[in-house]
Amino acid sequence: MRINADFSKPAIVRPGDVDWTASPMPGVERKMLDRIGEEVARATSIVRYAPGSHFSEHAHGGGEEFFVLEGVFSDETGDFPAGTYVRNPIGTRHTPHSDPGCTIFVKLHQFDADDTEQFAVQTRTAEFRPGPVEGSTVLPLHRFGSESVALVRYAPGTRATPDRRRGGEEILVLEGVLQDERGSYPAGTWLRYPHLWDGRDHFSEKGCLLYVKSGHLPTG
Repeated sequence: MRINADFSKPAIVRPGDVDWTASPMPGVERKMLDRIGEEVARATSIVRYAPGSHFSEHAHGGGEEFFVLEGVFSDETGDFPAGTYVRNPIGTRHTPHSDPGCTIFVKLHQFDADDTEQFAVQTRTAEFRPGPVEGSTVLPLHRFGSESVALVRYAPGTRATPDRRRGGEEILVLEGVLQDERGSYPAGTWLRYPHLWDGRDHFSEKGCLLYVKSGHLPTG
């Protein structure tokens, strides 16, 4: 299976562009944003757990990174409410479940083998710092090699300066509306820009909160 698998091209998926599809476990559904492979795959997805559902025990052969969008995600290591960012490196394993139900944004098989730190951050209680452009604030979540992950908040009227981002950039709009010269991207929109893409003049008239990952896409 190949979905948005050409990393030399930009990809944009808005809410409603793709349907929920069943996973192998009852009560667990997903929206596939990009994917290379079948059930075990390099994948970026939105995954939804119905109340009381679970997924079978599995190992993270290529690592797992996720952000809890709604509800509470749980496994043997604890309960992770909405706003939690989690990294499970290569070789970790768990049996996830959700008693109240939850929705997560998850990336699989995208870890550097030397990136071995396992941790979780509750972003709703963490402190943002001033960002690189006026009106923006940033909450750094992870950095390893060229890869960087952060939450970025735009106050109303904030405008970002476009750049040619080495290693590309990936954005999930968590709250509000992100905009550029081609249109508007409401909460739930996923955007991916390739290595050295010319960039977009992003701005937000009413403000927004973004998950931003950069420097992790193929450069060849």
